[in-house]
Amino acid sequence: MEIATKYNPVEVEDKWYQYWLEKGFFHSEPDEREPYTIVIPPPNVTGVLHMGHMLNNTIQDILVRRARMLGKNACWVPGTDHASIATEAKVVTKLAQEGIQKTDLTREQFIEHAWEWTHKHGGIILEQLKKLGASCDWERTCFTMDEKRSESVIKVFVDLYNKGLIYRGVRMVNWDPSAKTAISDEEVNYKEQQGKLYYLRYKIAGENNYAVVATTRPETIFGDTAMCINPNNPKTAWLKGKRVIVPVCNREIPVIEDEYVDMEFGTGCLKVTPAHDVNDYMLGEKYGLEALDIFNDDGTLNALGLHYEGKDRFDVRKQIEKELETAGLMEKTEAYENKVGFSERTNVPIEPKLSMQWFLKMEGLAKPALEAIENDTIKFYPAKFKNTYRHWMENIKDWNISRQLWWGHRIPAYYFTLPLGEKVVIVAETKEEAYQKALSQLSTLNSQLSIDDLRQDEDTLDTWFSSWLWPISVFDGINESHNKDIEYYYPTNDLVTAPEIIFFWVARMIMSGYEYRRQPCFRNVYFTGIVRDKLGRKMSKSLGNSPDPIELMIKYGADGVRMGMLLSSPAGNDLPFDESLCEQGRNFNNKIWNAFRLVKGWEVVETGQPQSSEIAVQWFEAKLSQTIETINDLFDKYRISEALMEVYKLFWDEFSAWYLEMIKPAYQQPIDKKTYDATLNFFDTLLRLLHPFMPFITEELWQALEERKEGESIMISHLPNVVETLHATSLQMETVKEIISNIRTIRLQKNISNKELLSLQVLGEYNPAYDSVIIKMANLSDIASVTEKSTGAVSFLVKTTEFAVPLENNINREEELLKLQEELKYQKGFLQSIMNKLNNEKFVANAKPEIVANERKKQADAESRIKSLEESIEGLK
Repeated sequence: MEIATKYNPVEVEDKWYQYWLEKGFFHSEPDEREPYTIVIPPPNVTGVLHMGHMLNNTIQDILVRRARMLGKNACWVPGTDHASIATEAKVVTKLAQEGIQKTDLTREQFIEHAWEWTHKHGGIILEQLKKLGASCDWERTCFTMDEKRSESVIKVFVDLYNKGLIYRGVRMVNWDPSAKTAISDEEVNYKEQQGKLYYLRYKIAGENNYAVVATTRPETIFGDTAMCINPNNPKTAWLKGKRVIVPVCNREIPVIEDEYVDMEFGTGCLKVTPAHDVNDYMLGEKYGLEALDIFNDDGTLNALGLHYEGKDRFDVRKQIEKELETAGLMEKTEAYENKVGFSERTNVPIEPKLSMQWFLKMEGLAKPALEAIENDTIKFYPAKFKNTYRHWMENIKDWNISRQLWWGHRIPAYYFTLPLGEKVVIVAETKEEAYQKALSQLSTLNSQLSIDDLRQDEDTLDTWFSSWLWPISVFDGINESHNKDIEYYYPTNDLVTAPEIIFFWVARMIMSGYEYRRQPCFRNVYFTGIVRDKLGRKMSKSLGNSPDPIELMIKYGADGVRMGMLLSSPAGNDLPFDESLCEQGRNFNNKIWNAFRLVKGWEVVETGQPQSSEIAVQWFEAKLSQTIETINDLFDKYRISEALMEVYKLFWDEFSAWYLEMIKPAYQQPIDKKTYDATLNFFDTLLRLLHPFMPFITEELWQALEERKEGESIMISHLPNVVETLHATSLQMETVKEIISNIRTIRLQKNISNKELLSLQVLGEYNPAYDSVIIKMANLSDIASVTEKSTGAVSFLVKTTEFAVPLENNINREEELLKLQEELKYQKGFLQSIMNKLNNEKFVANAKPEIVANERKKQADAESRIKSLEESIEGLK
């Protein structure tokens, strides 16, 4: 196979990805092998690839490719999420551009538009993942609203309702005025906001006096139905039993008493607005207060807002401030900072709102899911997220699962009215099933009922209500609980996800796993960090600081970008992304490519193996085995970035910089076959170690290593095992490398050409077994053990042994003398600073023993260096 002069990622990537697809290497079916399963966190169907996806899916692909090469039956299930709020918003925007309002359409017509949008845009992100090299089983691609997943969602809703875990009721919810739907507590992000505290005057009914109330939301006075004071507060005791008049709307409301009121906040008087504040709602329930909902679904005021009807809540806040000031009903305003809840999806302030919603009871579901994390049945990487998870699970609230949207799984609840006007709700998987249930209920009433009399609930289910079933539903384990796929692939092995959806998704999946399989849904959860720019800002479209992943892959190659993403991405820590990392990845590709071309370019002959090559092969074999052991350990601990760095350093530092130099034949000379074959074997091993991280270049070079049969691929070859080697060889070679590096430094400092032969003198204990390597790598004429070094020799220490390089014919004596004297002066000054510390009794008495020991070692090294310098100076005089 002809190897091009330069590596061309685009040509190589397309070729091999198509080959893998055609050969079905990504596809998995149950068999006798150990399964390894990952389910993809389904990206929004409306989405395109961003840097977070790149990081997440690179890590998943590494884990899947590694498992495949460990001989496991690897299955990575891809898919997308229907993303109710995001998709509906996109479709509404698209229709508006065409001059169509959502309100102009029937539900069915709108759903048709949504499906059309989904079919047009839904596959984009999955196609982009293929460019990354994602080895997903594309034949198993799922969508949260495809037929089987939809059936699963409806079946689970009905089951949980029948178990008494799902209920319907009017509750205070988080209302998103932009999406016009309720959202769960977990979908609210709280942000510090600079606002005002408004002190409003409420006149006392029948008196020429007023009480002052402090509020951050004067626009909600139209919903006030009481004023509340603390019965123990002497400052407000004069208000007991009185009634006050709400400003602007001039409505009388009672003064009630409750210890809930904080006597230290504001004026001690609290306006009670049961329809628009969670705590006020509880007071309203306790004292039987009316709840006046003053807002329309879009955050504008309704008719209860009087002359502000139809105006946005924030516009009303500004305008009513002026009206209250003009009417003399504003005592004062103060700057005030408070936390305001924003919708996670639309980033608009949420509105607390009383609404009829569907809820799922969570307390019972949460218990086994909490235990699974506490006892490490499911492990978190990093483990610090256990605390976050525990805190949420121990304070869990019922989940608001209904959304006031059209795109999504419509709630399978059907309503009809009895002859006497009583409304009945029936929950069933289909309308026909609901009709049969209704008929059985009506059989004793002798009442006529048509199927058309049944009206289905208008709401849809929270998107997370489908994705919480994902590890089960992708294998159709809800509809067919004992099918061969679910029995074989479940529980899945690893989940790779972001910590910000630990509550939305991770916790809920664990709950559904125990509820429907009585098993954990996965064994390990790897939390990625957030991808940030060089300034530490989260990458986002709005900031314009997020590069296009596709453009990065065109520029640096998929392998280069994959490596760049991982170079500074430890689990759970944010990734400070810099494009230079991708450049480093591309450079590594070129290093591998050029090393391969170098080796393949050698002429090979049947001749004896040089001793230096024999030592080099023994050493690299040992080094390779040690690194494989380290990599295995790092993968066991999910320290994936560190595992990559181990292979990177092994190839760049040890294989390229040392091993290839040790065995490289002289210019235009052949290499012996034994060394060449060993080198090709090493290359094969290195490519297999690198493949999970860099799949494309490793496949290209592995195919070129030797003649391959049709259907062979590195991705289905086996990862190398740890073999027993001579550990002593590896340790001794580190000493050898240090000797060679010192000689090279001397050449550099003294401006001596690498082609010029030098000799080496050894003073002290020394193992000559590696002389052949040192002679070759340092270009020496000989290595001699001596009792006294030559006059003018430059010496260095390796451990406790002194080495010297005679330079009488290679240096300018006067220049060298000046250099040595300068160095001697510096070393004496350094020794004096050390001695000052060690002669200080307080330092020796109070410092840690290891610090004192380190200072004494510095003293010994300096003294040894001074002695050597003095001898060298004496020799040059």
